Amino acid sequence: MFSSSFWPCDTNPSAYQSVSDPGIYTYRQQAQFFREALTLPTRITVGPFVQQPIYKPHTNSDRKRYVEEVLLDPPIFFRDTEGFYGIRLVDALRCKFRGLESAEEAVFQGRGPSVSIRLEWPGYRRWSRQIPTRDFRTPPGPITRAKLAKSVAKCVQRFVEDREGHNMEDDSDPKWKVGRDPSTIRLEDLVLVSIYHVSMGSWQPHLRLLRSI
Repeated sequence: MFSSSFWPCDTNPSAYQSVSDPGIYTYRQQAQFFREALTLPTRITVGPFVQQPIYKPHTNSDRKRYVEEVLLDPPIFFRDTEGFYGIRLVDALRCKFRGLESAEEAVFQGRGPSVSIRLEWPGYRRWSRQIPTRDFRTPPGPITRAKLAKSVAKCVQRFVEDREGHNMEDDSDPKWKVGRDPSTIRLEDLVLVSIYHVSMGSWQPHLRLLRSI
């Protein structure tokens, strides 16, 4: 089970099983973990979490095939050695992982060669990008927690670049607009807290702002 030191918030640690056993949670359980993560203690953030709904396929057939009939892996957390959650995306891009707990621990063990990283950013169409789950050693092995953080940071960077200058959807809250202008949400404003297995081949990160909006 997750110990209280691994999950220090107002959740029930007994709801979690061994983190070494892949594919043990239902989508409903994963959605609950996604909600509970909003209470994780963070040191470096003062702003809100990005208000993402958890990913769900559009069609009934895809929901059944990729969500309802599969078991999902435990969440992956980015926690420092003092028990606080979150790594700045710009630090992850620059490979600044000092203080990141279990930075060299392998993730995605026993999984396929790639996964989709999905964002459900408010005001924009859903977005996804593939990342490799294997490194480039010989023989190749699973990527580490640190490498995953860097890959997610690259995905968010690409999302910001792709959406910069695009109009938001109708009736969207403009405070969630992304870009490189100081008046928008920039990569420098974001912290990666955790990431969740939300469908057979998809993972969705929880992101939080370093500032209020």
